[in-house]
Amino acid sequence: MSDSHPLDTLVPATVSSPACNHEGLISLDEALASYSTVVPLPVISLPLIKAHQHILAEDVLSPVELPLFTQSAVDGYAIQSTDSQLADATLRLAGEIRAGIEQQLVLEPGQAIRIFTGGKIPAGADAVARQEIVRRGQDTVQLMQRVSAGTDIRYQGEELAKGTKLANQGQYLNSGVIAALSMAGMQQVKVHRQSKIAVLITGDEVKNSKTGSQFSGSPDINETAFPNGQLDHDAQVFDANGPLIASWLKQQGYHSFELKYVSDDQSELQQALHQALNHFDLVVTTGGVSVGDYDLIRPVSMQLGAHQIFWQVAQKPGKPLYFASFQNLQSGHQSYLLGLPGNPAAVVIGLQLHLQTLLFYLQGKDKPQPQWHTGLFNGHLKPDSRERLLRMQMNIDNLGQVVLSPLPKQQSHMLSNLANANVLVRIPANQHFEKQTFLSFIAIN
Repeated sequence: MSDSHPLDTLVPATVSSPACNHEGLISLDEALASYSTVVPLPVISLPLIKAHQHILAEDVLSPVELPLFTQSAVDGYAIQSTDSQLADATLRLAGEIRAGIEQQLVLEPGQAIRIFTGGKIPAGADAVARQEIVRRGQDTVQLMQRVSAGTDIRYQGEELAKGTKLANQGQYLNSGVIAALSMAGMQQVKVHRQSKIAVLITGDEVKNSKTGSQFSGSPDINETAFPNGQLDHDAQVFDANGPLIASWLKQQGYHSFELKYVSDDQSELQQALHQALNHFDLVVTTGGVSVGDYDLIRPVSMQLGAHQIFWQVAQKPGKPLYFASFQNLQSGHQSYLLGLPGNPAAVVIGLQLHLQTLLFYLQGKDKPQPQWHTGLFNGHLKPDSRERLLRMQMNIDNLGQVVLSPLPKQQSHMLSNLANANVLVRIPANQHFEKQTFLSFIAIN
């Protein structure tokens, strides 16, 4: 996950989808709320740099004041401000203080001490004359203007006092937070352990590497597991979902995952699911969650003891979405299964909305729900009985408005417009939209 995004400065939108009247389907909001039922992952202590992209498990208070000591804000000369009140005052040089060098110099009246940015202010000094206003002699300096007390000094504790809250429980540790904690001397922090994720790409039609249903136990994905550029026969398709999910997980900072390809054979699928549910925190599957004869993820997982939390969401694309929990009664191991449809566009929706929200809940993040923004829609849309999530392009017009422009080829099996899309736009069900309509969106890519 990148540390920040330009959309972070936008005012969030308030959105909701009505309770769904489609038989057996739940609304998008109901599905997202269901992820709050998960048990957060255990808390661990990590060195600060390794905690990057984790979620804090507790508030972090500064153990020190910042700055740690009173120091110079510029390169210049430490002086007593009263000495600068005389026109063209000339002061005698009495030493030099560099940043990071401990010195016990004491400044007397009529003296100046050469000091550099970050250098510790010597006793007796109450101001710094920056070098641009000083004329340097061999062992004297002449002040070209008056300097008031406190000029160009950073005082100890002026940024924060000891015990000030630096970061909040549930906060995402991006590079900026890491820097703030490091400056305060933090060495380790308590975070929620990241999810160990198994990814199963299912379907006889998907070109795969014939890796079988066994997981290696290695936490890292084997890049050679991805298909090469040759199809075995004319009824196959190239796999987009495996590389999509793997690259998305890495982009979000999740590296403890394995990816396997599994055929539509029930025995092979059962073996793969059994192993994944019992050894990983989260199992993500693609394909096999609809109502066809070979859609086996749901029935096989329930035969293994999984408990269905929901199945089928009133969204387009991505209706046949499946979420279940699993617990091994003997070992006590708890895991979850998120079954995504096989169409690549539906997988994009599943990643950006459902998997992201689920992972945030598992790691105890504050505000785990998607953060929606509002933009001005520039196009035409016909009504649909289901809430839609469309890939669009967001731009800022000459008036500073956020403008959403539709892209062609929105069918669930099409991904070619993803290279130009930077937002997912939420289209309420059963409504007709023309230009100049405000709609909610989240950023992607």
